Amino acid sequence: MTQAARLRARSEAEAAPLPPLLARAEQLAGTVLLGEHGRRRSGMGDDFWQYRPVMHGDARRDIDWRRSGKSDAEFVRQREWQIAQSVMIWVDDAASMRFTSDDNLPRKSDRARLLSLAVAILLDRAGERVGLTGHALPPRRGQAQIARLAEALTQDSDADYGTPDLRGLLAHGRALFVSDFLGPLDGVQKALTRAADRGVQGAMLHVLDPAEESFPYRGRTIFESMGGSMAHETLKASELRDRYLERLATRKSELQSLCAVTGWQYGLHHTSDSAQSALLWLYGAFDGGGRR
Repeated sequence: MTQAARLRARSEAEAAPLPPLLARAEQLAGTVLLGEHGRRRSGMGDDFWQYRPVMHGDARRDIDWRRSGKSDAEFVRQREWQIAQSVMIWVDDAASMRFTSDDNLPRKSDRARLLSLAVAILLDRAGERVGLTGHALPPRRGQAQIARLAEALTQDSDADYGTPDLRGLLAHGRALFVSDFLGPLDGVQKALTRAADRGVQGAMLHVLDPAEESFPYRGRTIFESMGGSMAHETLKASELRDRYLERLATRKSELQSLCAVTGWQYGLHHTSDSAQSALLWLYGAFDGGGRR
């Protein structure tokens, strides 16, 4: 079994106990009920919304040839319901996410990918269209899309820390950012502010290893970034504990404030906690908490 297949199987197992996201009995009546997904009601949801450039994965039949004929580029005609039912996911693939303090705990990247794919499965079951930012993977539905998501989520980056990638983010859609958010805050601030300016609502899941919360280090310790570009040696690691915990508390407070200002949901998850509990939080964030 490939790594992508294993990730998908584990994610489906996590998603199985939960009801489909935003599933409502009245939505089975055969019409598109716009209110539950934060969409404006306009007939069957076929009203034109916007044009966007063609992206990798778009079908030729989706290209609007009349609009494309007026320029050197090709464009896809998007309708209102396609925007409103689209969720774009960014999962940090940087080196810092590959940290684990205990062989019995998953790496932060493993947990982040597991949860992201599990919530994508729930969204797909609920009729949502899911894609990945920065991967030229536009939002779509179906098992083929879930397989593409699983494959894309197995890729790693050489960067020490990640910054949310907004490429492919749809205006007035929804989004999920998953990271340890331990890198420079400026990139996160700019990304979330730009997303909010484009009418994007969403959720931020802050994933940390329990050792990053407790700082259990004592005596001589060498701290090295997962990418290997930074290292610091100390003979008394315990003397760094208070300053580190203060900076971590400040970082969490800054992220919470940023989400509050932009209307996003903030969640904190430790890799020592149940993956299902985090998935339940994500379910709530995109259900009741994510509505306009």
